[in-house]
Amino acid sequence: MSRSPERAPDPSSDAARPADAGGTRLRRVVTGPMLFAFILGDVLGAGVYALMGVLSDRVGGMLWAPLLLALLLALLTAGSYAELVTKYPRAGGAAVFAERAFRRPLVSFLVGFSMLAAGVTSAAGLAIAFAGEYLSTFARLPTAPVAIAFLAVVALLNARGIRESLRANLVMTAIEVSGLVVVVCAVAALVAGGGGELARVGEPPAGAGVAGAILAGAVIAYYSFVGFETSANVVEEVADPTRTYPRALFAALLAAGLVYVLVGLASAIALPADELAASSGPLLAVVEATGVGVPAWAFSAIALVAVANGALLTMIMTSRLAYGMADQGLLPGALARVLPRRRTPWVAIVATTAVAALLVLVGDLATLAETVVLLLLFVFLSANVSVLVLRRDRAEHPHFRVWTFVPVLGIGSCLLLLAQQRPVVWAFGAALLALGAVLHLLARWGDRARRRRDAPRS
Repeated sequence: MSRSPERAPDPSSDAARPADAGGTRLRRVVTGPMLFAFILGDVLGAGVYALMGVLSDRVGGMLWAPLLLALLLALLTAGSYAELVTKYPRAGGAAVFAERAFRRPLVSFLVGFSMLAAGVTSAAGLAIAFAGEYLSTFARLPTAPVAIAFLAVVALLNARGIRESLRANLVMTAIEVSGLVVVVCAVAALVAGGGGELARVGEPPAGAGVAGAILAGAVIAYYSFVGFETSANVVEEVADPTRTYPRALFAALLAAGLVYVLVGLASAIALPADELAASSGPLLAVVEATGVGVPAWAFSAIALVAVANGALLTMIMTSRLAYGMADQGLLPGALARVLPRRRTPWVAIVATTAVAALLVLVGDLATLAETVVLLLLFVFLSANVSVLVLRRDRAEHPHFRVWTFVPVLGIGSCLLLLAQQRPVVWAFGAALLALGAVLHLLARWGDRARRRRDAPRS
């Protein structure tokens, strides 16, 4: 395996701490139910609470169709992740897989950087969503300062420890799922009372072909499912990942897909597409349209918890990814430092939070969401190709193996969705990747300069 030269760690540093029997310095405290809740909580986040209105603008009343298509496409790449993560259970995710498969430092760095960029971009978008329409139910405050303060609180919880973070996630996931259940039950009560419009679930958007509209909508809907990739970056903290990871991954995606389709159906039945598209708090509008008497403040509070949970899990992923890449020599070694007692990657947490705070000051939620999808499609494309390339690499331990046609179809799904991206999103994504390439070249230059400086003089 090709990797950057490593320096001997300072015995007093965090990097010198001994690894456990599984080859990690992190604590394996994440159980199967905790991992299931982690993935489910990350998938059931701001995607459904904030983007349902954007989706209705693309597909009219057929909200369920792109959500179902996005689930099927996500399951293809999830199959590749299940094989790779159980075969190489290391923090760093797709960057580690690319390093093994392609043996090109630049490729593995760009894959990891795409993941990092997607993570911090998503966290910035979630922070903006937190400070927006749902919060205004309680108080109208300036968006940017609230969003940055929100990210700081998330960072503190992240630094406290993954076990504490995931315990908070269990509570927040239960709350956000309850909000979606409220939406479905409220619309069910509306229909039982003779209200709503069942025929709207089959209404296509005006002036657009059904197939093209569903495919375009799947690009937005895909954002609602991409949270599953965050789990690859906590695998070093999962107990018995070979058995635990695939079960939790597929169960969480299927559960999220079922909930999403039900919410899509409920939203279309309760409100016309143009009214959903006009609302920045679409699910609140749905609940209010049913007349069931759920207080606006109560549902807004649930939505805020959902967004906060998504941000917490996203920042856990980005910090662990930065830690894993640094541990592999792909990023500066300082990012691999962990707190002595908490054993959380504190430098990585600070760095990723700072970048997310800067991104809060630019962009809007819809553009940030599409950029996240674009960047992650490159990551997923790399993961699907890596599965096929690494079939010749035999692992010394049992691991999950997906059918060969699954990553092949996964490659096709990524290319299909990439073809649907808007030019402005391509430009934004290209700028971020170009920045990553520059940073990688600077890192290599600095590493060569350090080796020359440390070489013994004759």
